Amino acid sequence: MPRVLLIEDDRAVREGVALALRRQGHDVAAAGTGEEGLERLRSFRPDVVVLDLMLPGMPGLDVCRAMRALDQTLPILMATARGDDVDIVVGLEAGADDYVVKPVQARVLEARIRAVLRRATAVAATDGGIPKIDTYGELAIDRAGHSVTWQGAPVPLAPSELRLLLTLSAAPGQVFSRQQLLEAVWEHSYHGDARLVDACVRRLRAKMGEPSREPRYIQTVRGFGYRFVSP
Repeated sequence: MPRVLLIEDDRAVREGVALALRRQGHDVAAAGTGEEGLERLRSFRPDVVVLDLMLPGMPGLDVCRAMRALDQTLPILMATARGDDVDIVVGLEAGADDYVVKPVQARVLEARIRAVLRRATAVAATDGGIPKIDTYGELAIDRAGHSVTWQGAPVPLAPSELRLLLTLSAAPGQVFSRQQLLEAVWEHSYHGDARLVDACVRRLRAKMGEPSREPRYIQTVRGFGYRFVSP
């Protein structure tokens, strides 16, 4: 039973969403503040977090950053009452894997939760059961173990970051449109969510020590998308 930590300050919304998630078979822990959410994170050990961006006291962005500092691999689904691009991009830059705009229908939230959980638990194919490790210069990608190292040091990646890197690096040199990556990594079909791709690429580059102007591995194809280049 997937464990969901719901952090939402509006009591009516919190109770309604928690009830809908429980009806879908989730084990739900709910918190009304960011501080309470961080406490529940340690005791409840969720599989995914649904985090309201607008919280009293400790802002949702700070909660997201604190959670990322504690666990880089925990899926975080950000909920925002505003559809403003700036708010959404800032939330994604803080470490959220995906987002929904409130008020959100229960079936939409459930679909997003299921998608982010699939990204977190998917098992990459192996060749005859033998782990496959691809090496690109100082970058090593263990496709079976879902781990990445840079210059021999582990690179902690969120589920969306890992899935994006696995997708791009599976076909070095191939150009992927933002729409293709959106569908492959996030399972979205709405083209407006391409900002998810851009924000995730920026986070991934930063963790890999990639220079923003002349990235070595993940290159931007202007007006189209991205490609992975093997040095």
